[in-house]
Amino acid sequence: MSAMLLPHLLAEKACVEEFLGLLAREEQAMHDGLFADLAPLTAHKAALLDRMTALDRAREAAQVAMGFEPGRTGADAAAAAAGATAQEAWAALLQLADSAKTGNRRNGAMVHGHLDFTRNALHYLQAAAPLFYGPDGIRKAVSGTGTRLALG
Repeated sequence: MSAMLLPHLLAEKACVEEFLGLLAREEQAMHDGLFADLAPLTAHKAALLDRMTALDRAREAAQVAMGFEPGRTGADAAAAAAGATAQEAWAALLQLADSAKTGNRRNGAMVHGHLDFTRNALHYLQAAAPLFYGPDGIRKAVSGTGTRLALG
């Protein structure tokens, strides 16, 4: 029985480990302000999520073929029936999946924090008050025709 389930568990575990590494790179990019690096990381992240879905379906199909119901309860039972190695792999997979969920939520919160900051900055800059800076980035004079000695 273990031979039927264990390869699926190990493949899924490896994929989640790769996903965790990617989440760490994504977090570091945001921390370092390297927002241009996020686009390729996001594309890789989407591909890994698709692969995790496929691996999850394959593992579930294997557990159903072993005579267990689909879903978490069936997976718990199938891993227990498949032996100690499969049960350890299943426990490790669940722990990694929990870490990935936590990391993904943390990164999502960071993204939303950056978006809120950017939205507030844009709101400030686009306020109804007269523009403080012109399109060239030079401060507009509020009144008078004085010279801009400090601005050149």
